[in-house]
Amino acid sequence: MNALLDASITDGWILWTLTALAIVAVIWLVVSRSWMASLVTAAISLAVALGSTLLIRWYVNSIWKPFADPIPDQVYVWISVAIFGLVAAIRRLTIGTGVTVRVLSVLTAAVVALAVAAHVNSHFGEYPTLRVALDLRDYPTVDLADIAHTSTVPLDQWRKPSDLPTGGSVGEAEIPGATSHFDARPAKVYLPPAYFAQPRPILPVLVLLAGQPGAPVDWLTGGQLVQTMDAYAASHNGLTPVVIMADATGSELANPLCMDSALGNVATYLTTDVAAWAARALQVDSDRTRWAVGGLSYGGTCALQLTTNFPLMYPTFIDMSGQIEPTLGSRQETVAAAFHGDSARFAAVNPADILRRERFPGVAGAFVVGADDHEYRTGLESIFSLAKSAGMDVRFSTVPGGHSFTVWSRGLRAQLPWLGARLGLDRQG
Repeated sequence: MNALLDASITDGWILWTLTALAIVAVIWLVVSRSWMASLVTAAISLAVALGSTLLIRWYVNSIWKPFADPIPDQVYVWISVAIFGLVAAIRRLTIGTGVTVRVLSVLTAAVVALAVAAHVNSHFGEYPTLRVALDLRDYPTVDLADIAHTSTVPLDQWRKPSDLPTGGSVGEAEIPGATSHFDARPAKVYLPPAYFAQPRPILPVLVLLAGQPGAPVDWLTGGQLVQTMDAYAASHNGLTPVVIMADATGSELANPLCMDSALGNVATYLTTDVAAWAARALQVDSDRTRWAVGGLSYGGTCALQLTTNFPLMYPTFIDMSGQIEPTLGSRQETVAAAFHGDSARFAAVNPADILRRERFPGVAGAFVVGADDHEYRTGLESIFSLAKSAGMDVRFSTVPGGHSFTVWSRGLRAQLPWLGARLGLDRQG
C-alpha cells in the first residue's frame, strides 16, 4: 500500500494508466451502434467543448482576472477534454437505455475527469503522490503551545545528543497582524530534530512564502519541505533552520502584492509581526544575519521585495520563479489599485527600481527558475543582473521543468547547502 501511495502521479505508470483509461472511456462514450449517432455525438461534444473553453478562457483572462499571469493554454486544452467527456456522457445517457449503460456513462465520464485532473496536476506538480493528494501526512505534527522553552546554547557550542529524533515536526501557528492589521491565514512551522534537544541550539530562521493562488501548506505538499529538511538534517546532526511558512496573501486568490499599500500592509506583517511572534513563541536566533526569506512564484517576487526594502531584516533570500516586478497584470493596473495611481510610490518599493539606485554589499541571494519556464525565466535573468550590479552576492541556477512545484521542491533542495552555510549551520562545533 505504501508503494502505491508514494508512487508519482505527475509522471510514470499511474498518469499513463489514467490516460489510457480515459481514451477508452471517450471511445465508449462516443461510439455507438449507429455511425451517424457516433458522428453526431462527437460533433456536438467537440463544438460544446471548444466553445465553452474559449468562453471560460476569455472570462478568466479578460473579466475575472484572478491571477496576474494568464493560465497556461495547456490547462485549457485539458479543460476542453473534460467538457467533451461530460457532454458525450450526457448524450449517451439521453440516447442509451438500461441501468448498465447509465452507470457506465457516469463512470466513464468520471474517469475522463480524473485523467484531466491528473494532467493538470502534472503541469503544476502540486500533488506529487497519492499520499499528498489524499492528505495522508507522513510526518509528525506538534502543538507549538505544548513545546516549553528550555535552556539554550549557541550553535557552535551545541553537541548532538544520542536521543535526538530522526526527523522534524510541523506545527500550525496563528500569527496575528498586531502592527500591520493584515488578516493572515495560519502559518505552518517546521521544527528540525535539533529543536527538540535539551539544551536547545539557537537556530537560524527561514521564512518561506507560497505562490498566488496558494497557501502556506503548499510548501508541505508540492514543495515537499519536510522531506527536504529531514534529508539535510540527517547529514547535519539534526540541524536545519526553523522554517516559518507564513501567509503573504490572506486568501487563496488574493494578490496584495507583498507590500504596504491600499491592498494591505503585507510587508509590515512579514517583517514586524512575524518577527515579534517568533521572538515570543520560538527560541530562535535574534541575529537578523541568521534570518532568510524565500518563496516560489509570487512568493519569490515577495522574497526579493522584502530583501530590497528591508535588507537588515532579510539579508539572505531565495527567489524561485519570481516575477520581474509585483503586478496585477500591468504597471498601470498595479499602481492604480495599490497606490491610487501614484507611480512614484510604487517605484519607491519596487525591487527593480531599488536595485538601480541603491547598493547591497551585505546581501546574498539565489535565483532559481525552470529551464522551460518561458514566462518567467527572462524576467528573472534581468533581475539577477540588476542584483549583481547592485553589489549583491547572488547566484543563478536553472532546474529541469517549467513553472511547477517540481522545480521549486528541487530548487530548494539544491540551494539548501548554500543557505545552511550562509546561515551558519556549518559552524556547529
